[in-house]
Amino acid sequence: MEKTPNNDFIVETRKLKNRFEEMIQPFSSDLWNYCRYVTGSPWDGEDLFQDTMIKSFGLLPQQWDKVIDKKSYLFRIATNTWLDQCRKRKREIGSLDENAEERIDFTDTLILEEVLISLQKHLTPKQTTSFLLFDVFHFNADEVAGIVKSTPGGVYATVQRVRKKIQLIDFSKPKQGKTVEKANNETIKAYLKAFNDGDLEGMLSLYSDHAQNEAYLGFQEFNKNEIRKGSLRFGLPGHTAEEVILWNKPVIIVFSNAGEAPEIHDIQIHEVENGKIVSSKSYFFRREFIFAAATDLGFKVQMVKPPVNWS
Repeated sequence: MEKTPNNDFIVETRKLKNRFEEMIQPFSSDLWNYCRYVTGSPWDGEDLFQDTMIKSFGLLPQQWDKVIDKKSYLFRIATNTWLDQCRKRKREIGSLDENAEERIDFTDTLILEEVLISLQKHLTPKQTTSFLLFDVFHFNADEVAGIVKSTPGGVYATVQRVRKKIQLIDFSKPKQGKTVEKANNETIKAYLKAFNDGDLEGMLSLYSDHAQNEAYLGFQEFNKNEIRKGSLRFGLPGHTAEEVILWNKPVIIVFSNAGEAPEIHDIQIHEVENGKIVSSKSYFFRREFIFAAATDLGFKVQMVKPPVNWS
């Protein structure tokens, strides 16, 4: 196909995006965990991570300094994005006052995921972000102050108060939550059967003509014709798919059977209206998300799946 200026622009933008992702790769796992802890949910954390990636790439041209601290830059945007979301939800952000507090050491026994992911239930957003940045992700007080828009004295005092509060909270209480069942949806059942049978046309017949398909931080398709000519132009991959519960939400896991044991190839969520799939969301490109899901589900991850190579 003959290139147009628009196509050239897209190609160049993709190159810049790939360079950006390579640049921030050393910090992406920590950033994803920070987003998970500060929101208190893997799903909300993943959304915050994606928003952070989009904003941090888009805001780069606004940086005057040619040398930036990449880690601080990413965590600052994640924090600002989260605090802005809390404000929109009318949640009290809180402040970091500098009243002196008795020093309390933070012991390793407190650094447990069950504790970290529950912080936002007991602290204000500013207390949560300050504590995580200082005690878990090891920014110094000056750096934290710059990220959360406060003062180093406020950070020090807040961290001491949070340490004291954590020691008084009973995190051992059993989690209260309703049991989530797999979606008993005939369209999803038909999708799984067509996928596992390798029936591409049967699977596509389940999509609305205007269905949208998004592979997070990878690509977007805006109708069934684009899906057919784009992500499914080579047909179905010959993998198997099944519905499972991941972090209290039903999802479809696509497994590669190339290895000795099934490996997670993709994680998908589909929205159905009037018997048709109207939206498909894929986590194919989301390394941190898939690795966290694999750990919780007890599976291995497919490391090499073109165009992705995580080995």
